[in-house]
Amino acid sequence: MADDTMNLVVQDARDGLSNLEHKPGVAKADPILVADGVRRTFGGVNAVDVAHLEVQRHVITALIGPNGAGKTTFFNLMTGFDRPDAGTWLFEGKPLAGVPASRVSKSGMVRTFQLTKALSRMTVIENMRLGARNQVGEGMFSALLKPVWAKQEKENTDKAMDLLERFKLDAKKDDFAGSLSGGQRKLLEMARALMSDPTLVMLDEPMAGVNPALTQSLLGHITALRDSGTSVLFVEHDMHMVRHISDWVVVMAEGKVVAEGPPKEVMDDQAVIDAYLGAHHDTDLGDDSLLEEGTVIDAEAQAELEAEEEATK
Repeated sequence: MADDTMNLVVQDARDGLSNLEHKPGVAKADPILVADGVRRTFGGVNAVDVAHLEVQRHVITALIGPNGAGKTTFFNLMTGFDRPDAGTWLFEGKPLAGVPASRVSKSGMVRTFQLTKALSRMTVIENMRLGARNQVGEGMFSALLKPVWAKQEKENTDKAMDLLERFKLDAKKDDFAGSLSGGQRKLLEMARALMSDPTLVMLDEPMAGVNPALTQSLLGHITALRDSGTSVLFVEHDMHMVRHISDWVVVMAEGKVVAEGPPKEVMDDQAVIDAYLGAHHDTDLGDDSLLEEGTVIDAEAQAELEAEEEATK
């Protein structure tokens, strides 16, 4: 699809969100992922209890909530890394409940992890090649016949290099992945996920442990994914980042979806503040001005500093 046409499609999807009710489980115009009655318990505790959730296509959706809200468990269920006690979900209109993670990935839904899964004893370019789909050289016998897979491997390598250049990792292509910084590993994992040409990318805390110098780079890559037509669903605790880049926010607490809506409205919702911050009601959940020049300021620490200054007056 031409860039201009895709830009219009993405903008239409984003504009369509403004007409939606701000309530849990609200129906979307063109959902790429629909979950119904998904429940997962651990020791009698409901880690996930999602009655209904739809993720809109071609936008960035943030999934937020306090620690233990069930966000990562929900990711694990949707992507085949865990099995629910009950529930069904559709991706691109096809049921994925019970489908193993490898097949989920091949269907076009890929994910990253809070703790990166880069294979540290393989080089960066080797890690990238692993992300490509339908590699003919992976068979036991075809692997012995280089003419069978040589052309495809070159194509995969060229594609990998294009992505590494885009993520500013091309100079590291022959380095072991284990030698990369935490932020560079996040970039590598995101780049590797794109090797399979996904339609939905699910990012689990992409900013966790990332040097502030790389924060703006990661933000730019996430918005670029959306602008190219890829749907994005991400978990993040940094509310400034959520407010800055997300088109729609879903809030989980105690395994349930408790709120949905545009970032500003959701973060001003008293129920969300109660669920997310508890007693810290006066802490700002997101301020775009804090993102100037890539600087991320911890709002809670800032509030404490101001309180100390007030006490010394």
